[in-house]
Amino acid sequence: MSGSRVIVTGGAGFIGSHLCERLVADGYEVLCADNLSTGDRENLECLENEPKFHFLEHDMVRVLQVSGEVDAILHLASPASPVDYLRLPLQTLEVGSVGTRNALDLAYRTGARFLLASTSEVYGDPQVHPQHEGYVGHVSPTGPRSVYDEAKRFSEALTMAYRRERGVATSIVRIFNTYGPRMRPYDGRAVPTFVRQSLERAPLTVAGDGTQTRSLCYVDDLVEGIARMLHRGGTGPVNLGNPEEITVLDLARRVRDVCGSDSPVDFIDRSVNDPSRRVPDITRARRQLGWEPEVMLEDGLERIVRWAVSVRREEGQDRAQGPVLKA
Repeated sequence: MSGSRVIVTGGAGFIGSHLCERLVADGYEVLCADNLSTGDRENLECLENEPKFHFLEHDMVRVLQVSGEVDAILHLASPASPVDYLRLPLQTLEVGSVGTRNALDLAYRTGARFLLASTSEVYGDPQVHPQHEGYVGHVSPTGPRSVYDEAKRFSEALTMAYRRERGVATSIVRIFNTYGPRMRPYDGRAVPTFVRQSLERAPLTVAGDGTQTRSLCYVDDLVEGIARMLHRGGTGPVNLGNPEEITVLDLARRVRDVCGSDSPVDFIDRSVNDPSRRVPDITRARRQLGWEPEVMLEDGLERIVRWAVSVRREEGQDRAQGPVLKA
């Protein structure tokens, strides 16, 4: 599809910006639509002088009118971190419903392929491990996390309805915990939180006893999986994530070691409906896409820490007696 024209909604966000960068490098003309409620134009600085990249500040809860041909729409627009969707609950539900329908309507009008970036949160606090795509989940429809969980579940239902009823070529990927450069230090997710705290020599805040698990996929690997899904045109849903589990406490210690920090660990209360185990079954991704993550956790953590250190230096936040990144 090199040379095709694609739209990426939510393209100024953490994952969206990496995806835009990858698609431009692959030869696509990319229109990035983002209302900047949680995204940041600075994430797109590397694309500012690219003639095939265009940015449009737009909220997907409003109809998006685009002239000319559109070959694919990749719909990532949504608050994604707990800090954001708990701060913006109504907006999260609205972009998951109205925003997704607007994106699907655009795909229907233009004959474009539609790819929905869904989430492992559709499985809720799962009772099946690892989570496979046939598992329907264990989700609270009324808990504080439901504004995000149910918005994405509805997005998936709407996507499949447009496929069955209107013949739109649709794909669904379910994204598991992803990390890498451009994550905001205060977005509430584990890796950027532990990196920030380690670099500041502040206590590492570990929820509960830290025995709950996560599986962490480096952003470059995730973007490769999305690109393959776009190219191969599978329906999905397909899990994209790292099948290697790590406890949150072990993750905190690993980040601290990479930073060369001596931060102590503080245990805090777990949030409501916080999943106890989160690990994907990626059999479908391996078979249909020939995909699995390649970046090892230690390598990925070193990359994000180096990036965070460089940002802090640019902002004048580095301390003379601060932690020293391991070689």
